Amino acid sequence: MMAMSLDGYVARKNHSLDWLNKQPTQNEDHGFFDFMDSVDALVMGSGSLKTVLGFCEWPYVKPVVVLSRSMTKQELPEHLRDKVEFSRASPQELWEVFSEAGYKRIYVDGGAVIRSFLNAGLVQDMKITMVPILLGGGIRIFGETACDVDLELVSAAPFPSGMVDLVYKLKAS
Repeated sequence: MMAMSLDGYVARKNHSLDWLNKQPTQNEDHGFFDFMDSVDALVMGSGSLKTVLGFCEWPYVKPVVVLSRSMTKQELPEHLRDKVEFSRASPQELWEVFSEAGYKRIYVDGGAVIRSFLNAGLVQDMKITMVPILLGGGIRIFGETACDVDLELVSAAPFPSGMVDLVYKLKAS
């Protein structure tokens, strides 16, 4: 589940999500809590983690794994050190660990991390909330991929705020 500007950005270049706060959601339920109930764990990059650390409160109750080559637990606030793991594993290696733990569905967050899981063939579906704003630059949700990624639209749900939830599944290749 990712929010994306109409021109394809998930964050500003400095990882800021301030543009999301400008959106009048009119108390719309975009299914975040139902979605979170459907996953066993989250995987994100260090940029996403740094953004989430700026939130008023930690939004996750599921296990979180951060893919990073440089960050360590010592950089986390004390109260989060038992909620976040760091890994240098490849997407395939991480998926094998998750499978052994009995996990079936993983939430992958952050542009580069999403691309790495896509390139490894480990993404089955995706939910993207299209936000009616043009940022003109920033961090793209999808950059270069190893090959074409064919998608099939499962559903599209518009909201009075102008946001649209899009759910896709990846077509078998």
